Amino acid sequence: MSHISIVDLEVHFHVGVPRAERAQPQRLLVTVDMDFDFIAAATTDRVAQTIDYFKVTQRILKLGDGRSWKLIEKLALDVANLVLNEFAPASVTVRVKKFPIPQARYVAVSLTRHQTAAGKLKRLG
Repeated sequence: MSHISIVDLEVHFHVGVPRAERAQPQRLLVTVDMDFDFIAAATTDRVAQTIDYFKVTQRILKLGDGRSWKLIEKLALDVANLVLNEFAPASVTVRVKKFPIPQARYVAVSLTRHQTAAGKLKRLG
C-alpha cells in the first residue's frame, strides 16, 4: 500500500476544556497519513487518480470554521472521519499536537481509522 502524508499542518482552532481556553483559537499541528494505492496516478501522472492533498488540506483548514472542541481527541476523530468520507483512503491516521504546557514541547493524540469492505468506518486505535 502507498502512503500520502500531510505533516504538521498548522491550524488555529478553538480547543480546550475550559470555556476560557476555547475563547481564542489555538495553534495546533495536524498530521494526516493516508493509505491509498496511487500506482495508477504514478503511472499516468494524473491527479484525478490519487488523493489531492491540496484539497484535503483545504477541507481540514475549513473544518474549524464556526466550531470548537473540548478535546483534541474529538478533533482527531472529526478530521479522520472527514478524510475517510470525502477522500476514501483505505485508512487514515491523524495526529494532533497542542502546546498547552510550557515545560513540554507539546502534547499529542493520534488515532487510526479504516474503511471496511462495506465502506463503513471501523475504529482501530
